[in-house]
Formats: sequence, structure tokens, C-alpha cells
Amino acid sequence: MKDVYLLSGFLGSGKTTLLANFIGELKAHGLKPAVIMNELGELNFDSQAVEEGVPLKEMLNGCICCSGAEKTEAQVQSLLAESDWDVLLIETTGAAHPVEALDAVYSPLFANDLNIKGIITVADSKRWLHRNDMTPQTRSLFLEQIRHAHLILANKSDLLTPEELAQVTFEMQNLNSHAPILQTVNANVPFTYIERMRATATGDVQKADLGHHLHLSSRLLHFGEGESYTMEEVEDWVRSLPETIYRMKGYVPIEGNSHPMLFQYAYGLTQWLPEYMKMEPNLVIIGDGVDQIPLLGRTM
Repeated sequence: MKDVYLLSGFLGSGKTTLLANFIGELKAHGLKPAVIMNELGELNFDSQAVEEGVPLKEMLNGCICCSGAEKTEAQVQSLLAESDWDVLLIETTGAAHPVEALDAVYSPLFANDLNIKGIITVADSKRWLHRNDMTPQTRSLFLEQIRHAHLILANKSDLLTPEELAQVTFEMQNLNSHAPILQTVNANVPFTYIERMRATATGDVQKADLGHHLHLSSRLLHFGEGESYTMEEVEDWVRSLPETIYRMKGYVPIEGNSHPMLFQYAYGLTQWLPEYMKMEPNLVIIGDGVDQIPLLGRTM
């Protein structure tokens, strides 16, 4: 499987610097990187930070977490088919909500090929101290990018006094107690630290041990040969899930149908669409603590 990292953070926080550093670290460890860059404008000047020879897909004039979700899926499929790489780095626009960005990367079409390592949020430490000067909507997104991160870089720490840096670290930790926080300058972070990240639940469904509970994460449910359900059974199961399950999408085998149906879930609403090709019966689940939920057709 190929590892995937999402780089999140506001414009000017240091995401592109992290991307350039990350590419260098991967190459130094003998790994081949690929990059997807997402910007809202028509020109992506940040693409100059990507070294020659690194497979690069650019998404302009659209947010990865909105209408760009389908484009992201197409870009990933294109990279899987056309390029030789080991690790995919996705730099999201500063306007991307982490849950939406993560959702855009997951697809039942290539869920078996990718290992989503997690979201690295680069937070401008100085901006954090002045977050109350932001508009409510901007501040909310800023906090959400930190709240859902798997690793937080309190960047530009050299611009703060020791007292201010301690305050920033303490307050960010209170907002997201699941993610480690690194105080960084120029978004420099040891590669071995990033390598230990994981946002994909694996193994059997069981109660998570202390210290191994996954925060925002994913799980792939594969339906076995001959396994099928009624739509009512699936809907009943969905209603039994906690509110911390944010997204589901995939192909579910339904009794009486020759092909699995396309199923999507978001914001408490489900959608079913007929599928006229025989797709792999996989369902991707995204949320907090997905390693602990009872899965369809199984028990804890």
C-alpha cells in the first residue's frame, strides 16, 4: 500500500515549506514522492516548490473539499495508473475543512491501495495568539483545522517569547488532546516522527487499548462473497452509529440486485444510487474512533 499525508493549515502558515521539506526527507530515505496541490485561484505559484521529476497534479479554481472531491479521486487514480511513487503528499487549500479534505481522498475504488497516514496541520503560532481578531467564520475554520489534526506543528515558534510559546502549546493541546504538538521553525519536523502517524484503523473490530484510540480516522469494510443486506438493514445500522461518524461511501451488496449499490452518508442523510457495473463491494467509513464501532453484519 502507498502512504498518503494531507497537509492542512491557513495561507501563510508554512504548508508549502513543510511540503518542500517533506519531499527532501522522502528522497533522502529512498522513497519516491508524488504531490497533489489544491488552490482556489487560477494560478498555483506554490507548485514551484515541487522539485523536478516529482509527479505533480494541480487542482485550481476549486476546493478539494467541495466540488473538487471527484477531481481529487480522478487525480489519485491518474497517479496510481501513470506514475511510480511510494508516498502521496496532498497540500490542501487554506479554506479546506479537514473532515471534507479527508473525505475527498477516500474512495472505495482504490481504498485497498492507499494507507492514509493522517492530517498534519501547520498552525501559525502568532496567528493563534490573535485568533480572536479573526471573523467568526475564519476563526472557526482555523480551530477546526487544529481540532481534527493527527499532528500539529506550532510553526514560527521563533517569533514568540518562551511564555507565549508555552501558552500556545497549552491552549492547542486543550483543543486537541489526541494529536502531538511540535514547536517548529520553518516547518522542520523529523521524518521518523511523521512516519509513526496512522489514521487508518486496522485489524479486527475490538475495544481500543489505552493509548491506541484513533481520533479522526477511517475504516474499510469489505463485504464477502455471497454477503448481502436489505436497504432497511443498512439504514437501521446507520441509525445505530454515534454522531462522530461523519462520512460513509462505497458499494453495498443489496438483496435482489445483481450489482452492489452506490451508498453515501453525510450529515445524517443517506443516498442510494443504482450501479450498472459490478464494483468491488467496499464501504469506507470516516469519523472519530471508527475502530470501536460495530460494523454492519458484525458485532463487537
